Amino acid sequence: MAGPVPELEDRAVACAKRLCEADRVLLASHIDADGLTSAAIAAQALERAEIPFETVFEKQLDEDAIAAIAATDYDTVLFTDFGSGQLDVIGEYEDAGAFTPIVADHHQPADRDTEYHLNPLLFGINGASELSGAGASYVLARALADVHEPSTAADGGPIAGPAGTTARADNRDLAALAVVGAVGDMQASGGELHGANEGIVAEGVDAGVLETGKDLALYGKQTRPLPKLLEYATDVHIPGVSNDANGSLRFLDGLDLELKRDGDWRRWADLTNEEKRTVASALVRKAVSSGVPAAKIDGLVSTAYVLSEEPVGTELRDASEFSTLLNATARYERADVGLGVCLGDRDGALERARQLLAEHRRNLSNGIDLVTREGTTEEAHVQWFDAGDEIRETIVGIVAGMAMGNEGISRSKPIIAFAAKNDEELKVSARGTHSLVRQGLDLSVVLGEASRAVGGDGGGHDVAAGATIPSEQKAAFVDRTDEIVGEQLT
Repeated sequence: MAGPVPELEDRAVACAKRLCEADRVLLASHIDADGLTSAAIAAQALERAEIPFETVFEKQLDEDAIAAIAATDYDTVLFTDFGSGQLDVIGEYEDAGAFTPIVADHHQPADRDTEYHLNPLLFGINGASELSGAGASYVLARALADVHEPSTAADGGPIAGPAGTTARADNRDLAALAVVGAVGDMQASGGELHGANEGIVAEGVDAGVLETGKDLALYGKQTRPLPKLLEYATDVHIPGVSNDANGSLRFLDGLDLELKRDGDWRRWADLTNEEKRTVASALVRKAVSSGVPAAKIDGLVSTAYVLSEEPVGTELRDASEFSTLLNATARYERADVGLGVCLGDRDGALERARQLLAEHRRNLSNGIDLVTREGTTEEAHVQWFDAGDEIRETIVGIVAGMAMGNEGISRSKPIIAFAAKNDEELKVSARGTHSLVRQGLDLSVVLGEASRAVGGDGGGHDVAAGATIPSEQKAAFVDRTDEIVGEQLT
C-alpha cells in the first residue's frame, strides 16, 4: 500500500504491526478538536482491526497523567495528538517496563525518542502547518488496515465489515475526520490545507467522503441565516456590512434574490451556485467601493472542505463548523460528547454538543469584550494580559487569538494570556500570526524554554503554544518570554 504520506509509511507500518501484536490497547488522546478527531480515527481503526481498546482523554499530558496511565494494567499505550513532547517522561516508564508507547503526534518532540514514534517532524514535514495530530492518526489508521489480517468466517472467507465498502476497508473514509482535525488545528493557512494534508484531502475526495472547491471564506455557511453570516464575517472587514446588523440587511435587500423561504431566512448552503455568485460578486464590489485593500479582498475566497455524507445545513457538513463544535465540547471537559459525535452519535451527543457550543460562544464573546476593554500590557517584544478567573483557562488561548487586531491590541507582537489553573498555578496560552512565524517566531520554543526556566512546562506549535507555571513566577516568565521572542525576531 502506498500511504497518503509516503515519508511516514515505513514508520506507520512498524507502529501498526506493534498494535496488532497487542492483546489490548489503552488509547490516550488530547481533548481539542484535533485530539478528538485523532482519537476517533484511532478508535475506529482499532475496532476494525479487532484490537480491544479503552479510550482516555487528558487536558494536559503532564507527569501525573503519565503516572496514572502507567498505573493501569495496559502493556501497550497509543498516544494521539500528544506524547512527542513528553517522551522524556514516557521513556522513563518504558525503560521500567510499565508499558510500550506508540505515539502518533505532530508536536515538537522532547530530547528523547522511542521505537514506535510517528511524527511528521522526524521526517522533514512541518507539524504546525502540513500535518495535524489527526493526520498522523490517519496515516497510522491506513497502515493498520493494510497490516491487519481479518478474521475468517466458517467457510474460510473473510468476515464482511458493517459497511463492506472499499473506503471503509482501507480506512480512507476516515480522511474526513483528519481534515476536520487539521482545520481545527488552524492548518488551513491562506485559506487551504497544504503539504501532507493535501494527500489526505485527495484520499477523502476519492473515497467520496469529502468535497472541495472555492467558496466564500466565511464561517457559518451551513448554519447561519444570510444576514448573520455577513454581519459576523469580520476576518475581512467590509464597512457597512461587517459588525453591522442593519447594514447586512440593506446589502442583501439590494440583491435580486429570494432571501426568505416559508418565512425563514435562507442560509448560504440553501443557495444555488448562481445565487452564491450573485452574493459573492456584490460583496466584492462593496469591498472595493469601501476601500478594502486588494490583498484583503482576495481573502474573501478560500477552499471549502465539505463532508459530503453529512446533512446539508448542519455543523457537521463543514469542516470549520465541525471543528468548532468539537472544540466546544473539549473546553468544557466533555470530550466524551465530542468523541460520540465523531463516532456517529447524531442524537444525544450531537444535541449536547450544540448546547455546549452555545455556551462556548457566549463565553468567548464575553472574554473578547473583557480583553478588548482592559487591553494588554506591552513589553518590548510581547504583549500580555492576566484574566485571573474571569476567563476559563480552557478557552483563554482562543480568546487571545481572536482579540488580536481589536482596538488597542497589536498583531505585530505575539500575545501571552494568563488564567488561573488552580491556587498555585497559572495556565499560559500564547498566540502569534503566520507573518510573525515567517519572521522567525516559534512559540513552542518560547513557552517551552521560558516555562521550564521558572519551574513549569510547556510547548506546542510555532504559531500557538501553551504552558503551566507557578503563579508567583509570572513576572519572571514574562521577562524570559520577552527576551526569547526578541532574540527570535531580531
